Order: sequence, then C-alpha cells, then structure tokens
Amino acid sequence: MSDLSTGGSFGAALREILDDDSAFSRHREENLRPEALAALGERIRETGVRYIYYMVPTLGSRTIAKVVPAEHFERMLGKGIAFHRTALTDLQTSREGELIGGGVDAHEFWGLPDPETFQVLPWDPEVGRMFCRAYDPPHLAGGGRLIPLDTRALFIAAHRAFTERTGLELRSGLEPEMTWVGPGIEVVSKTDQSPAYQVENLEKMRPVYKKVISYSQALDFTMIQGDYEDDGQIELNWEYDRAERTAERMTTYRQVCKQVARELGLQASFMAKPSNGRMGNGCHHNLSLWRIGSDGETNVVEDGRVELHATETARNAIAGMLLHTPGSMLVMASTVNSYKRFWDAGQFAPSGADWGLDTRGVAIRISANGRMEYRLPDASVNPYLSHLYLLAAIEHGLEAELDPGDPGAPTEAIRAGVVPNTLGAAIDAFEADEYLMGAMPEELTRIYLQLKRDEWARYCGQITQWEFDQYWEAIP
Repeated sequence: MSDLSTGGSFGAALREILDDDSAFSRHREENLRPEALAALGERIRETGVRYIYYMVPTLGSRTIAKVVPAEHFERMLGKGIAFHRTALTDLQTSREGELIGGGVDAHEFWGLPDPETFQVLPWDPEVGRMFCRAYDPPHLAGGGRLIPLDTRALFIAAHRAFTERTGLELRSGLEPEMTWVGPGIEVVSKTDQSPAYQVENLEKMRPVYKKVISYSQALDFTMIQGDYEDDGQIELNWEYDRAERTAERMTTYRQVCKQVARELGLQASFMAKPSNGRMGNGCHHNLSLWRIGSDGETNVVEDGRVELHATETARNAIAGMLLHTPGSMLVMASTVNSYKRFWDAGQFAPSGADWGLDTRGVAIRISANGRMEYRLPDASVNPYLSHLYLLAAIEHGLEAELDPGDPGAPTEAIRAGVVPNTLGAAIDAFEADEYLMGAMPEELTRIYLQLKRDEWARYCGQITQWEFDQYWEAIP
C-alpha cells in the first residue's frame, strides 16, 4: 500500500502525470495524424462551420476562448492557442492589485485542441467549438507538461490512471438547478406551500425548457427529464456517462443556458443561493463505479438485492467521500454565497457528513438504482474539480478499506470531522486535510487557496445593508 500521507496511489499517479514533459509532443503527434486531420477537415466542410472557439475551462468554472477562422484548424492542431497563464484563474486581481496565478510577468500557456470535442453551436451553425488542454510551451525550460490549473485535463488524466490501477470507471450524472428571472416567468407562491412540480409553473417556463432541451440535444446530450423546483427555478437532467463527459456537458450546459437567456430577454444564474426562504441551486453528483471486463460491465455500487443495499466496495468509497467532506467543501461549495444554502432550514440542503438509504437529508444518499448521490455541491461548482476531489476521496476509501459505519450512524472518525459552514472555515478545513493536500498538485492547491482567501477577505471587508439595519440605530 502506498503512503497515504502523501495522497496515496492517487497522489503518486498525478505527480507522475505532471512530471511528463513529453505530454505536449504526444498530443500534437496524435492531432497531426493524417487520418485525424482528414476526419476533422471533412467534418468542418460538411457542417459549413466558418469560425471555431478554442476553449479551456478555468479554475473558477468559467470558460475562456479565442475565435479562429475554421480554415486554420490544421495549424491550431499542431501549435495550439496561446493564452496568458493567469487566464486560467479568470484574470482575477487580488486586493493588493496583483494578478493571481503568476502576475503580469507570467508566461503564456498553449491550449492544444482535442479534435474529438468539435461540435457545431446549434444557435449559429457557422460557429463550432473545441476544448483544449493547457501546456507549458515546450520551448521553455521544463516545458511540454500539463498545467495543473487546467482542471479538465487534470481530471481526464487522473481518471484514466485510476481506471488502470483499479479496473474501475467513475460514471456520474448531475442535477444542476438554475434560477431564471424576467418577464413572463414570475411565480407568486404561498409562504406555506412550495410551487414545485406544478404543471402551470412548468408552462410559464415552456419557452425556456424547449430551447434549452433542443439546443442540448443538438449538442449530443441525452436529455431525460426536468421539473419546476421553486420560484423561477428549474432542473433539467441528462443521462449519466463517464465522469469526464458529464463534466464537459455541464460546462456546455451553462453556455446553452446563457444563450437561451439572451435570446428570450431573461437572466439566468447558477448562483448557489439567490434569495432567502427559497431553494438554493444545488448540483447533486450521482456517482457509480463500474468494473469493465471481457464479460461486460458491472456497477459495483449495488449487489443485486431488491432492497437498498451498498456493496463493500461502495461502502469503502462512501467512507472516503465522507471522511474528506470537510476538506473538500472548498471545492464543492466554492463561493461565499455557497454556504448560505446550508443555513436556510428546511431547504433540503445537507449540512453534515453522513449517509442514508434513499433519504434526502444526508450528504450521500444511496438510491434504489445503484448510485451514490453526493448532495453537497452547488450549481456554481467547477465540475472537473469536484469530480477530481471525489475520485481522490473514493480511492482513499478503496485503498485503505475505510468503513463508513451504518446509515445514519457514521464512524467516529467521520463524525469527528466538522463540516464547514462558511468559506473561511472551508479554507481552514481544506488546508487541514493531509491526504487531499498530498494527493493534489502543489500549484493547484496554492493558487486555489490564494483565490479563495482573497474572496473571503473581500467579503469580510464589505459593509452590508443587513449591518446598517442591525446597528445604525442600535445604540442611542
């Protein structure tokens, strides 16, 4: 068994991945295979695409891109797109005025496209897109390596290595909730009654869901169901898949929703808690582990019994996720606003590290269809980063054969962990998790902490209307 204090097998594998200075050249060689160039060229000609977005998800769950005329695709596949390195941290400036992630003197990175991600944007068929992986330029000392701040590339590589070690594949389905505001969709609900599921409220959202679903289907989503949750809030779901595909679809889904909002003259937000007394925007992660063999695929979360039951493998995975819930909250609930979701009593948001069988008041719900529903992430989450941290926690559970205890009664080790209820507390818990700190790249944790400390400091320095209401006339 590997050294768990340095992140176990997961951490060792990531360090090996990030030490590989031939990663860029191998990726470029794959892109420039004659058959790969011919296939993408034919696809571009068939679709009539004239412009292509070359995109990279950022650490803060946004997406950066450059637009290039489509005829230059071969050059882009070989050299990639240059961005300033701090674009991966959203060009965020600290309170001291410094660009987080390297400052103005940071060197560029090269985004090398993944041609298999080419798709046509359904709202403008002359525009296509491709996701890229971020590398240090190979001409620099130590260049050619993946950049740890590219969470998409990092998770793809980590998941591949996890499968090679364990024989297991992580699959997931997300439940992103989103709040829409604007003419024609306002709902006036009773204070003692939820507007959820009512068909009349779905009817008010009909222009929204029709466009979102049709655009998503055009982008190869298998849309499965949706419902009205709270005032202006809907949830639309798509079929589960390999976790990296699910994360990519979440990134695309946000782009779809923003486009629909523009077309309909509405505002659309994935903000975790837009208002008090109403449901927050959660993003439950429904996880399953699959063993892929010559005789087919097996979901190792369930054991085939009729009643709800988790296998020993699933119990180990659950224990890992619960044990590291405090330390991973900074990823699952990544903003100041995220924690408001856990303070509003009776709003179906869990607040502890516990698990149960088909109950919605816990952090992990074991459902009847063989999945582990991790209920803590909110809709502003970086889906690549959340899956990366969940995968690390799962492997710790498997490698150390951790025990989660019984449903509703977790072990003492899990109960000892205090789940943060503010961003400041989450920063402390993140740093205190020795396994996760050892498992993740040093640059990723250092820059992520810098971003979150700066966000917390900015929030703590703001004077709010609540403070005026409480204290302006408080003392005669």
